[in-house]
Amino acid sequence: MTTQKPIGLFDSGVGGLSIMKEVRRLLPQEDLIYVADSKYCPYGEKTPEAIRDRARKITAFLLAQGVKLIVVACNTASVAALNELRAEFTLPFIGVEPAVKQAAMFTKKKKIGVLATGLTLSGERFTSLVENYGGGLTVVNQACPGLVEAVEAGAINTPRTEQLVKKYLEPLREKEVDVVVLGCTHYPFLRPLVEKLVAPGVQVLDTGAPVAKQTKRVLVEKKLLAPSQRAGKEWFYTSGDPTVVGPVVERLWGGKGAGVAGLPAPYLA
Repeated sequence: MTTQKPIGLFDSGVGGLSIMKEVRRLLPQEDLIYVADSKYCPYGEKTPEAIRDRARKITAFLLAQGVKLIVVACNTASVAALNELRAEFTLPFIGVEPAVKQAAMFTKKKKIGVLATGLTLSGERFTSLVENYGGGLTVVNQACPGLVEAVEAGAINTPRTEQLVKKYLEPLREKEVDVVVLGCTHYPFLRPLVEKLVAPGVQVLDTGAPVAKQTKRVLVEKKLLAPSQRAGKEWFYTSGDPTVVGPVVERLWGGKGAGVAGLPAPYLA
């Protein structure tokens, strides 16, 4: 049955697991296939053309697995490739974007900060977000080199990572923002550190739950929602070394049994 086909999700690495966790929480009946493009991580340092090439190849792999919908669980890939993917392929795609709209609703000081990759912050999608929802706001953008790599290594609570987070939060603290947006899917795994280091009363937002809700809305609209009585399964793949990526996936996913397989050769180059 079409409704019982899996949902595909992909990211430059393991960060998109933060989105996948919310999809699993909201849609326990769905089968999920996740691809961590770890060989090419981080995307924030790649050209848009290179990211689009990887997005096409991962989409081709997920289509070969029979997916019914793909979540581009990566802000940078959504900026660089989402429009092209929707133009080239017929199945539904769900993208990810920083929670500027939600931040605009929550801020009392009219000052928000956005932590993201440089490519996300310089992209047209983010510019449009700020133009559409950031009117009258002070928006403090902060690129965060090194944080994606820290999460990829599973170093989510080390002195070095804490030092980086503190450094990137300092400009936001100086501007006295009262909402901080985690604009990269890797960053929710650093949320405890961010919440520890922000000023008292500052709210921290990410987009996992809204993306999961949008995924459900599209599945319902397209009549692709799996029967509620079934129990969904998960499969994990990586373009990197499964022996290296596997333990990090297992830790971030939250339990043993999250076996990670390597992507087949045609999808690696």
